[in-house]
Order: sequence, then C-alpha cells, then structure tokens
Amino acid sequence: GPDIRHVIIGNEGALCYITEVTVKIFKHFPDSLQFIGYTLDNMKTGFEILREVMAEGYRPSVARLYDVEDGAYHFSHFAQDKCVLIFVTEGPPRIAQATADAINEIIAKHSECVAVESDLIKTWFAHLNWDPSNLIEERREIVETQNICNTTEISANWSVINEIYEVCMERVRNEIPDLTLLGGHSSHSYLNGTNLYFVYFYDVKNQQPENELDDYHLPIKKIIVEETIKRGGSMCHHHGVGKHRTPWVKQEYGSSYYILEQLKKAYDPNGIMNAGTIYPLD
Repeated sequence: GPDIRHVIIGNEGALCYITEVTVKIFKHFPDSLQFIGYTLDNMKTGFEILREVMAEGYRPSVARLYDVEDGAYHFSHFAQDKCVLIFVTEGPPRIAQATADAINEIIAKHSECVAVESDLIKTWFAHLNWDPSNLIEERREIVETQNICNTTEISANWSVINEIYEVCMERVRNEIPDLTLLGGHSSHSYLNGTNLYFVYFYDVKNQQPENELDDYHLPIKKIIVEETIKRGGSMCHHHGVGKHRTPWVKQEYGSSYYILEQLKKAYDPNGIMNAGTIYPLD
C-alpha cells in the first residue's frame, strides 16, 4: 500500500512532527576513496556526462557539476573560466576502483574535458562541510560588505535541465540589478534527472536590510520557479517547498493537489502546524 513514511518525511512540519528516527549505518572504507575532477567548457556537456554515468548504473557518492561563475568561487586556483565536474567513488576497494574507471571512460569520450589533479579534489572534499565558525565568519562578512548570498534549488529531467539553466541565467542576469555573482551547480543526480542550485550574490548597500528579500531574493526565486515549472521541472528538490514557494504549489502538484488538501484536513484539522509552509495562506 501507500508508504506513509514519505508523507511524514516530506511534510516540513505542516502536517505533524517527527519524534523518533531509525537510521541505517553503512560500512565506511576511507582508504578506497577515489577523487575525480575535470574542467570543461560548458554545462550542457557536463549534464550529458552526469546522465550517462547515472543511466549506466554507476553510483558515485559525489557527482557534482559547477558552471564557470560558481566554479570560480571554489576552484579559481585551477579552473580559470571553466566549468568543473567532480566525482568521488567509495565502498569496497574493487567497487570504488571499478566505478572510477568506468566514469573516466565515459568522460574520455568528450575531448573538451581536461583532468584535474586528484589531490585538488581531495582537498576541496575535506573542506566541503561548514562548521559554526564558518557561519560566524559569513555573518561578519555580510555585515561589513552588505553583500548577500542566496540560493534557489530546483530539479528536472535530463531532457530539460540544461534549457532551464540557460533560460533562468539569462532572465535573472537581465532583470535583477546589483548582482555580483550568478552561477549554478548540480549536486544530486539520478537515473532520470538531476537537481540544480542557482547561486547568487548581490549588493544591498543602498536600501534598508528588511527590503532585501522583496527586492532581490524573491524576484530571483520567482523567475527560476516559473521557468522551471513551465518546462516540466520541479520547483524544489531536497530543500523542500518552505514558505517562499507556496504561491506555485498548486501548479507544482496540478491535479493531485487535492490529495495534499485532504492530508492537511486529516493530520491538522485545526490548522496549527507550521502555518504557511507548503500550504498557501489563503
């Protein structure tokens, strides 16, 4: 029957809250990690490579693609004006090695891809996750510079993801002022498609801080969400709907939206759970 767990896992507190979690633990093989990196000329080629890796059944633990601007923020020391493609493989040594070999064979079909020293990818991976000190430093930097970073994440099938990327980049660049960086990267790929983070920095030096969301972040999000839904993609991925995407939730779910309405009535008949999340405040 229907898997009720996924109703709960995806409800973002709008239906109920989780009191207990049971997790799986997988054996870790730290000595078998393989770090793979390439520079390339465009995102379209990168998406094609990610799709082939997934469609062939390989399961790297990391599969990421950065465009030029987003890549420059992380990889300027080795990727000038280039996109960056990254894979990490792990598991039992023979599986990790076989997966890495297969990925390199797929990439070898694309002459524009140039291999990156694996130690550079290993160093990036070691510093990928932030700790509280990074958040403190970011907060200090925002206050000093009045330059803010935000993201909007979507997902789509392989057939439309590059078109969504190109259209959204063009519209945001043409319609939003004061941008200091506009880029994107894919971080989670599957058999049928991938996600895509749009990453953007902008200056808010000449206005009140409380106007930042309405003047910058939400207009950018509106462009990205509308263009994504128009092309059959999903307006979110693992970051969820939240409050800022609720104006489009009925478009996202289409004819199945009534099921969401019935779930709300069943789980939260008094409408007290995380109001304005997933479900629009009518």
